[in-house]
Amino acid sequence: QLQFVESGGGLVQSGGSLRLSCAASGFSLDYYTIGWFRQAPGKEREGVSCISSSDGSTYYADSVKGRFTISRDNVKNTAYLQMNSLKPEDTAVYYCTALRRTPVHAMCQVPALYEFDYWGRGTQVAVSS
Repeated sequence: QLQFVESGGGLVQSGGSLRLSCAASGFSLDYYTIGWFRQAPGKEREGVSCISSSDGSTYYADSVKGRFTISRDNVKNTAYLQMNSLKPEDTAVYYCTALRRTPVHAMCQVPALYEFDYWGRGTQVAVSS
C-alpha cells in the first residue's frame, strides 16, 4: 500500500526554522516528482516546492523562494523541506505527494491538471509573531 508520512512540524517563533520529512512506503520514489503542498485555514491547498526525479530540478513558490529548500534521499525513500526565516503566513498544514515523471513547475503551479492518488495526513506548522 502506497503511503506518505509527514513529520517535523511544530510551533515556532517568527524567524525560526523547521525541517519537514516525508517518508514514502509501498513504492520507490526513484522515478517520481515529489511535491510539498500546504493548506492554511480557509484557503486552497497550494504548491510550495517540487523536486524532479531525473535532474534534481526544483520549483519554489515566490512566497518561499530563498527561505525554503527541498531535497530528496532516494536511498531512504524520503523527501525533506528545510524551512528557514519562517513567517506567520507560513502557518498551514504541510502535505507531501508524488507523481511519476511530472514537470516540477506544472505539478506545483497547476496541480489541478493532475490526479493525485495519495496524500499523507500532513504535519502542522504554526509560526507565531
